[in-house]
Amino acid sequence: MEIDEDKVDDAVLALLWLMLHNERCAWKGFDWATTDRLHKKGMIGDPVNKSKSLILTDEGLERSEALFRELFTRPPQ
Repeated sequence: MEIDEDKVDDAVLALLWLMLHNERCAWKGFDWATTDRLHKKGMIGDPVNKSKSLILTDEGLERSEALFRELFTRPPQ
């Protein structure tokens, strides 16, 4: 099976929005390969540090909310 890493990255970014605290921080909890790709895409700050949180960039914060709404909410009835 071939994994679509862009889809994985989108799902992780959406879940980071779910875990937000302090307006733009989210707990580290996803694999390093995914967080490294998100960093290279400019969605989060450098994940390689001693902090237990990731910091979403402005673009990452906006995209994470949009993806969360797209992937995990029901349409209004």
